[in-house]
Amino acid sequence: MSALSWMAWTAETAIFFSAIACILVAMTIWELVSPGGARRRGILALETTRGDRLFISLLGGAYIHLAWLGLLGTPLWGAAIATVVFAGAVFRWV
Repeated sequence: MSALSWMAWTAETAIFFSAIACILVAMTIWELVSPGGARRRGILALETTRGDRLFISLLGGAYIHLAWLGLLGTPLWGAAIATVVFAGAVFRWV
């Protein structure tokens, strides 16, 4: 554990990395159950796959959290809720 002592491993950090791992596992299972995930053209006029939409959601979530921290500070529960809503919108319309 001393090799990881440089980082503040808190419960929140563990939850964050666990959530990312769970999302990746869920996407892998989804791909195995329903291969292909046909490309589609959404409101951004880009052809995207499930993986593309996941990447856009994760990247957008990072920016939402950074903006929240910069403008409103902590706690970040509101940013987390906004990120889930954003991801839902991305998977629905992008």
